[in-house]
Amino acid sequence: MLTGTNTKVVEVVLDHLAYGFDADDIRRHYSYLTLAQIHSALAYYYDHREELDRDIAHRLSNVDELQTRLGDSPIARKLRALKARS
Repeated sequence: MLTGTNTKVVEVVLDHLAYGFDADDIRRHYSYLTLAQIHSALAYYYDHREELDRDIAHRLSNVDELQTRLGDSPIARKLRALKARS
């Protein structure tokens, strides 16, 4: 967690990695964070990259496992059916 917030370092890092956001972009999405907190989170990532990359991979694996176990939701099926009709 970033000090004084409920935001995890990995959340900031994922915005940087997934969307290519720089510190200013991230600041626009997390307006309650200071640039110092954002730079600190990114610096922590680069200092502990291997560990955090493993954590991110583990999180993605958990999401994939849950999606497989739960299957499609009724709303997802309806949306696909609507899209197929148009």
